[in-house]
Amino acid sequence: MAGRDDIIGFCDELLEAGEFEDYGPNGLQVPGAAEVSKIATGVTANLEFLERAVAAGAELAIAHHGLFFGDSGGGLTEQLARRLRTALCADMSVAGYHLPLDAHTEIGNNALLCEALDLEPRAPFGEVKGRPIGLVATCPSRPTAAELSKRLTRLLGRDPLLIEGGPERIDRVGIVTGAGASVLDEAGALGLDAFLTGEPAEHALGDAHEAGLHFFAAGHYATETFGVRRLGELVAERFEVAREFIDVPNPI
Repeated sequence: MAGRDDIIGFCDELLEAGEFEDYGPNGLQVPGAAEVSKIATGVTANLEFLERAVAAGAELAIAHHGLFFGDSGGGLTEQLARRLRTALCADMSVAGYHLPLDAHTEIGNNALLCEALDLEPRAPFGEVKGRPIGLVATCPSRPTAAELSKRLTRLLGRDPLLIEGGPERIDRVGIVTGAGASVLDEAGALGLDAFLTGEPAEHALGDAHEAGLHFFAAGHYATETFGVRRLGELVAERFEVAREFIDVPNPI
């Protein structure tokens, strides 16, 4: 058993959670049992994830997308109430780490995706809420767009959406996992050869063609399983608790 607050303190410090302006609170969102023997991790704290975490016997659930996002001034919705009820009735704590888990230079989504694709990180990139959360990477093998697309397919188990608009060989790519299409203009301004994110946006086709770069949308969920899974591994190693990554497949 380990103390819940000790685990949360470790995660908060590791990810510098208090240093980020975000779309919702980072850290502990629902307090439950004070002692933890098992943690469950996953991408999004939706009802299926929470129910499966309870069924797995987890006293603490950690998600990349926590329970609270945006302006919650209107009170609880029925949907959020069901999610909260699931956690509270099981005395299960829920924590969320959003932008801090995108931006971390070692266990963040962008850093781990870069590593998995055999790319080399070079510089911070992709400003969101006042600070960069992604990175610019170089491609030692100088792949074509089709070759990088196949690499993504092998890694993520799904074909990315590819809009070809860049050079024959890719030297530099900007990476912002999840819903990063809003920083596509930053990739163009830097003269990058390609931009990789999770979700596409309607404006991406025109922006990519006009900027002369390739645009990859490899799936919001698919590009953001890396960080929270690794965080769970670190917590389990440090505190000697059981862990389980709960996969709730999402085509978006």
